[in-house]
Amino acid sequence: MFSTIKTAALSALVGLGTLTAIPAHADSLYLGFGNNNDPRFGVYTGDDGYRHRRDERRDGWRRGCSPDRALDKAERMGLHRVRIVDVNRRVVKVMGRQDGDRVVVVFANERGCPVIYR
Repeated sequence: MFSTIKTAALSALVGLGTLTAIPAHADSLYLGFGNNNDPRFGVYTGDDGYRHRRDERRDGWRRGCSPDRALDKAERMGLHRVRIVDVNRRVVKVMGRQDGDRVVVVFANERGCPVIYR
């Protein structure tokens, strides 16, 4: 009886070892031993919620120039203490300081945030 249990346990360990060698994302087969947030144990099939970077860029991609992108671009242009002055469907206006002077930069509300006026 003991040798049967020992053989079954050894077979289970070898089987679990072969499951870990399978490429997980390609076959959508996952072996989970749990962690701090998820104490479950088992073999799972299907999507694990991981998304490729290309998919994230495609889903979060906007056609226009968001105010955050305009602020980032203004900071890269050398402006300090930048803030949004106005946003409408055509332009995004940003105000900041450069060399002690107040500077207003107007970005077109298009892909890439092209500078219209500085």
